[in-house]
Amino acid sequence: MTRVMQVMAGAAHGGAEAFFTRLVMALDETEIDQQIVIRRNAERLAQLQPAKRPPLEFSFGGALDIVTGHRLGRAIKQFEPDIVLSWMNRATQFCPIGRHVFAARLGGYYKLSNYGRCDYLIGNTQHICDYLIDEGWPQARTWYLPNFVDSSRVPPLARATFDTPEDAPLLLALGRLHENKGFDVLLQALAKIPKAYLWLAGDGPKLSELTKQAEQLGVADRVRFLGWRNDGPALFAACDLYVCSSRHEPLGNVVIEAWAQDRPLVAADSHGPAALVEDGVNGLLVPVDNADALAAAVQRVIETPDLAAALVSAGRVAYEQEFTKAKVVARYLEFFEGVTG
Repeated sequence: MTRVMQVMAGAAHGGAEAFFTRLVMALDETEIDQQIVIRRNAERLAQLQPAKRPPLEFSFGGALDIVTGHRLGRAIKQFEPDIVLSWMNRATQFCPIGRHVFAARLGGYYKLSNYGRCDYLIGNTQHICDYLIDEGWPQARTWYLPNFVDSSRVPPLARATFDTPEDAPLLLALGRLHENKGFDVLLQALAKIPKAYLWLAGDGPKLSELTKQAEQLGVADRVRFLGWRNDGPALFAACDLYVCSSRHEPLGNVVIEAWAQDRPLVAADSHGPAALVEDGVNGLLVPVDNADALAAAVQRVIETPDLAAALVSAGRVAYEQEFTKAKVVARYLEFFEGVTG
């Protein structure tokens, strides 16, 4: 039985952090024996409590935090993993080398100098893997392992929950309220689609700025800032289409979520969506930072039911070909076997 220690020191919320939790629980359904180590976070701890082994919580502080390094080293000696899999920069920096295989999973275009001690690097898009190889990382020690999303089906969240008319076209957008997500462009586009409403689920440093922008654009009465949510499937079930307006998006879990939840997709052509979406087939792509094009594409989906249905159908095919839970877990198991066999 392969023994895997996964180490996550990420933020309270985020796409990588959410996928980490999904993957941990999915691998717990296999023969893998895994020990989980996380940065202290009550919500994440509660989500991981059903795991076979109780998660370990360390502080993962700054450069002066020597306690976490010692505790992590002791945990590795006690568990004796075959593989230590770290997630992103901070966790990787705290992980020691040893007799185990040391792998790190990257969800972005991070500096390779942070990963020099690793044996293998995992990219969750092929483009990230290509970047690693172009930067000098050996191809033989680079693995492409995609994400899967929550594909559960639930009843839609009642539109009345957020004072939204039943007959209004409803757009959904999810993500951290950050410059990279391009939500300012989405609000500009909404101003050009007079009848549509927008549910924007997320939290972050741009909340106040986006709220003011909505007022200035005259769309505040049609925008609902939902805060961070853990009921994605219910939100998708309630909306008419999903919009990804990101300026920078290495993967775009939300693209896969839209496909998995059978919702038509309109996305800006940043790295992740551009690599996933076949324009006009399983989604519509528009140039980054182009509110006019974004509005026109959304309006086209709203006004053309046949197009919306075709995008949903092709999106479902794309999802089932590569991004289901079963297929992604199988690829991780293949990785574990490949690097320890």
